[in-house]
Amino acid sequence: MTLTRIALSLLFIFSLLLLSCKESSATKTTNITETKVKADTLSKPDSLPPPVVEEEEPFKLTEENAIEFFFNYSKTLKEDKVKLTTSFGSIVIQLFDNVPYHKANFIYLTKQGYFNNTYFHRVVKNFIIQGGNADNLETAKKRGEIGRYLLPPDAKKGHKHHRGTISMPSSEVNNPHKLASPYEFFIVVTKPGSYHLDGSYTPFGKVIEGMDVVDEINRQPVDNGDWPSKNIYILKAEVIK
Repeated sequence: MTLTRIALSLLFIFSLLLLSCKESSATKTTNITETKVKADTLSKPDSLPPPVVEEEEPFKLTEENAIEFFFNYSKTLKEDKVKLTTSFGSIVIQLFDNVPYHKANFIYLTKQGYFNNTYFHRVVKNFIIQGGNADNLETAKKRGEIGRYLLPPDAKKGHKHHRGTISMPSSEVNNPHKLASPYEFFIVVTKPGSYHLDGSYTPFGKVIEGMDVVDEINRQPVDNGDWPSKNIYILKAEVIK
């Protein structure tokens, strides 16, 4: 073999080695790049902010939705009795079926716990005892959470204001149509009844147990504004079967 052929052979072998090194280097670069891309891809989800979940506003009764709400709510009711536990004993009231808005309203407020720790705040001798209000922040807060609304009178269903009838007073503020104040109620004490109220207010139930308690509450001393001298509590109201 001549020197020229030997030199060419060595040059060829050197070229092969050089080419092999370049391919190896290119492969390593590619692998590094791929690893970097994968790492970047995995890190992106962690950097995104969590989705914003909007909280629903709590339901409140209003002048616009109260009638529809109580119309639908009345269809779900099977109960028609409410027990009031007072500081003088218990009173059981049976609600009339044919005054659905007022019945549904009274049961709804009872189940919401509204009447708990309210008062019989107005006592008119030999006439009525009126409950459902109180001069405390708890009652005002509960009214604010439940909503602000009135109910239409429903005084033509044949019910009269006999003794023991529970009826709903009308709001006295800008109320020419005598819309009912839904948070308050009164029980007739007069014998045999207070029939001058018929047609102006809505009877929606009657006392079936505890009329002696009603009478005892009516005997309590009051000030010039018919407010009892000592608070007469409705400790608890509950729907019963």
